This record gives sequence, C-alpha cells and structure tokens, in this order.
Amino acid sequence: MIEGSCLCGTVRYRVDAPEGPIIHCHCETCRKAHSAAFSTLMPVPRNAFQWIEGESHLGSYESSPGKLRKFCSLCGSHLVADRPDQPVILLRLGCVDSEIAGRPQASIWRSDGADWYDPAASIPEFPKGIPSS
Repeated sequence: MIEGSCLCGTVRYRVDAPEGPIIHCHCETCRKAHSAAFSTLMPVPRNAFQWIEGESHLGSYESSPGKLRKFCSLCGSHLVADRPDQPVILLRLGCVDSEIAGRPQASIWRSDGADWYDPAASIPEFPKGIPSS
C-alpha cells in the first residue's frame, strides 16, 4: 500500500499496488511545475489508485495535450500527473508518505536538464540544514 498527501494534508490518496519503477524526469515542464532540477515519479496502475480525502480541493493544469498535472488548490503541492487515456497515473514521489523500498532506475529528458545541475557531481551532504560557521 502506498499513501500520499499534500503539504497541508487536505488531499490524500492511496494506491493498492506494488511500487512501480522510480524515474527522475528532467523535462522543462516538470522542472517548472516543481521548481526543481527534476521531478521524481512512479507510475502506478490507475485501477489501484484512489483519492481518499480532499478530492474537491484538487486543481489541475493541462501542461501538454492530454496531460493533467493535479495539485492541491490550497497549498499547491503537485500530487500526480494524469493522462486519462493511459492505464497508469504518475505519482510525484515528493508527496508520498509511505516508505519506498525501490531506488531510481533512470533519468529521462536529460536533454532538457537544468545546466546548473550535474547528477555526477559530488557535493557535501548535511543531515539537517547548512551548518552555521
């Protein structure tokens, strides 16, 4: 079971299916929609997905023909991408609340990637925020 919610907790969903492959998408629309170098997503079967709270607070934006990006209209969290004619829904993993065992399997649309992000770069990591001097 996979569960997720928006930042304010108003919109919640559940997926009763095994994890799908994890993908980093670097396309321009994902970068802009998430204000980030990429969006991490997981396709899950449409028939296993259900909104469990707050569906009336969903907004959507058609970012390309037939592709709806669904978000909480209160806090703005982008929850899923949906092409209604497809058998899967794309979860945006930043809003998944469940533990995820899998690890990313691929990066797509690197041709659109942010020039300031290098996935091969080794940079410092901190368990919390940037330490004070």
